[in-house]
Amino acid sequence: MNKMSLLPPGLYRICVALLDHVRRLTAQSVSKRHTSWPLIMLFGIAPAHADVADTLLSVKPGVVGVGTFNPTSSPRANLQGTGFAVLDGRYVVSCAHIFSKPLDTEKNETHAILIGRDRQVTVRPARLIATDKARDLALLKIEGDPLPALKLGDSSGVREGWQLYFTGYPIGSVLGLNPSTHRAGLAAVIPIFTPLQNAAQLTARTLRQAKDAYEVFELDAIAYPGNSGSPVWHPDSGEVLGVVNSVYVKGAKEAALSAPSGITYAIPVKYVHQLLEQAQAKTR
Repeated sequence: MNKMSLLPPGLYRICVALLDHVRRLTAQSVSKRHTSWPLIMLFGIAPAHADVADTLLSVKPGVVGVGTFNPTSSPRANLQGTGFAVLDGRYVVSCAHIFSKPLDTEKNETHAILIGRDRQVTVRPARLIATDKARDLALLKIEGDPLPALKLGDSSGVREGWQLYFTGYPIGSVLGLNPSTHRAGLAAVIPIFTPLQNAAQLTARTLRQAKDAYEVFELDAIAYPGNSGSPVWHPDSGEVLGVVNSVYVKGAKEAALSAPSGITYAIPVKYVHQLLEQAQAKTR
């Protein structure tokens, strides 16, 4: 709530008039290359935070669908998750688990990037050039015109309690190629591995996590399987701070759709930086 709304009506009008006058003076001072800092400090006028809707306009063009393309199947394009453009716009970051199934090379199946809107979809072939399976990250390369790349931020400075957003395709192509954006509070920064109650719960995955433990973001938001690979971004800057990769599931896997827990996990973007550095080192 705006604190001024708590003031008596008359005083509120006086304050509004004063603020309008200060804004005019400040604008005049700036035009004369002299900033009126005392007035700004006196009335607490600070640069406004970016509007989320405006930031989203710069984020959405860089968010794409990822999946496969098979010229002999129907439909030929299969949207399996989300990705986002990075670097020069010819690279796309997503989640490694989306690409765990081998391609049917006999039927010329390829990895693909899907761009467009609604049912008007353009499919562009993509090559999987690097993966970090331990942290569930993948890097693809596309040919042709570059996509609008998103800026990667610094996840080391992220704080619990921040309100962030993520954009992706929550239920695949059911909703058409229309990315959805959800607000997500950063509930906690937690270790990927939690000590188990007994040895019977050990799996190959938990053993890998125990051996190479790292921290992930816990978000208080509902995500669905198609959100895998969605960029988690800051509302002011649009910088990507994480990558959605999993949800907490209560019971069977089907519950992720029928009874979502409201707990989602994301990989900090610092591991995306590492993956890009490794991939670029190999091409030098």
